[in-house]
Amino acid sequence: MADTKQVDESADAKQAAKAERKAARLAKQINAFAKQHGGAEGQIAYIGERGARIVLVGEDGGWGDLVAPSVAVAGLAVAKAGITVHETFDGEFAAKVKTGPYEWTRMAGIQVGGPKNG
Repeated sequence: MADTKQVDESADAKQAAKAERKAARLAKQINAFAKQHGGAEGQIAYIGERGARIVLVGEDGGWGDLVAPSVAVAGLAVAKAGITVHETFDGEFAAKVKTGPYEWTRMAGIQVGGPKNG
């Protein structure tokens, strides 16, 4: 039985190291985004089996997102990056996002002045 425990601990250690490396890569990307946009804030959203989405909003209103393999890895990444994380994407945080013609075309469709479909 001790052999099985040793194998499990080894596998767990490998998984933890892999998660740590992924979080470090994501933190590097978050920091690059923040540098480009004068700072950044974020929000983590669970997206099911795929993992978690880290939505980033820069001080200049620019925005983007990253996908992490889990909420835990996303949380570790934003902690490493040192950004403010919001529980929800609403209120003052959401109001910081600046959108342009591309976003209106992609998101609004025919509802609010987007291109006619069909």
